Amino acid sequence: MSQHRVILGVAGASGAALGLSVARQLSDLGVEIDLVTSDAARRTLLEECGGDAFDTLRGLATRHHSISNIGASIASGSVPVSGMIVAPCSMRSLAAIAHGLDDNLLTRAASVQLKERRRLVLLTREAPLTLVHLRNMTTVTEMGAIVLPPVPAFYLKPQCVSDIVTQIAGRAIDLLGVSAPVARQWAEEGLMSGSSAVPVRF
Repeated sequence: MSQHRVILGVAGASGAALGLSVARQLSDLGVEIDLVTSDAARRTLLEECGGDAFDTLRGLATRHHSISNIGASIASGSVPVSGMIVAPCSMRSLAAIAHGLDDNLLTRAASVQLKERRRLVLLTREAPLTLVHLRNMTTVTEMGAIVLPPVPAFYLKPQCVSDIVTQIAGRAIDLLGVSAPVARQWAEEGLMSGSSAVPVRF
């Protein structure tokens, strides 16, 4: 059983399945999950993942904090956690984190990770990117965050969207270092670990 505790933030950007996959994989590892979701995230979960997706996500969490509860335990650096993943991370949440607004529990918890020099992984979701988006990504990177856009690993030859989502979520978890690697890995001579190497035709 893992002794780790991870904060999972789910913002309202498209890509709600990423948050669900992160939660499932962390739960499978026995990691405690402190979940905080934006109001827009609940709607995105409904639109993209179905009517029971929000309840499923909450069921995977150890604790679910209201985004308005600035007094929650994860708002303080005195509470030890192993890091935070925001999956997906909206451009609004990115901007708030980049500029230290701390205007809700999700952005406050992210700022705590930065000030405590803990891992903060942001699955930023938008395309195309404006100059403001790029500058905010640069700012959070300079502050110590890791920006992980949900880009498919085509070299692993995914067979479905679920493969892509699972791999990206696994990479985010691996960046926290809370367990042995969970994402599929590239091996020598172009062979993929666990891959059947089915050719992709365009």
